[in-house]
Amino acid sequence: MAFIPHPDRRPVLVAGASSGIGAVTAEWLAAAGYPVALAARRVERLQELADKITAAGGEAVAVPLDVTDEQSVLDCVAKSEAALGPLEIVVAGAGDLAVGLSYQTTPETFADQINIHLTGAYRIFRAVIGGMIDRARGDFVFIGSDVAIRPRPWSSAYVAAKAGIDGLVATIQLELEGTGVRAGVVRPGQTLTGMGMNLDPHDTEAMLNDWIKHGLARHGNFLAPEHIAQAVAAMVTMPRGAHMRAVEVEAEGAVPRARREQQIEPEGAGQ
Repeated sequence: MAFIPHPDRRPVLVAGASSGIGAVTAEWLAAAGYPVALAARRVERLQELADKITAAGGEAVAVPLDVTDEQSVLDCVAKSEAALGPLEIVVAGAGDLAVGLSYQTTPETFADQINIHLTGAYRIFRAVIGGMIDRARGDFVFIGSDVAIRPRPWSSAYVAAKAGIDGLVATIQLELEGTGVRAGVVRPGQTLTGMGMNLDPHDTEAMLNDWIKHGLARHGNFLAPEHIAQAVAAMVTMPRGAHMRAVEVEAEGAVPRARREQQIEPEGAGQ
């Protein structure tokens, strides 16, 4: 056989599991039978989710993680593997959002966004990839963003970080070819999560108006975190021998009410 098969037990680490996409992805995978390490800074929220998962019959452990601190990342990986076993799947999705016009954003704020979204994801990758290569199997999923392809005003640092994720993943995929380890990126479109909900209302209004001006807000529909969780699950459950390298998930534009309510005659009726 050309590939090491997936084992029956595939422990997962989800970074950024205290809310939003990370929390729902962790819960989704746990419901599918994967042991899950929930990692983030807000440990009390992680423990609540871990308790919910175990009460439903799953296996989960809460582990503190600050992706901007290398020792915290190393400790998180060590604690996760001590509790669940060698990590077979890692989802790097920790992050927050700071917005502002590029020429008004401070270098410190810009650097912080890069550190969290790009360098933080790399720290996690660097901490686990050696073991995956040794075992000749494993899935590492980066949560990117569609802004890497279609940048949006008011988020220059976030765009730069997510574009960096795309470049990082493309390079990693070349370097991992033939190792048995798969790396991929899931690029969500606009998703309804807690990220960005604490923004200044005036900044948010100005930002959305700019998005509309540039044709970047075609409709008001948002994805749910569950949609992204399903994309991650599809990527990591792909059978050996196939590699889902990138998945972009976008919100579907709603069908107008009049169209929904219109009775469409079945094909072939009246013939």
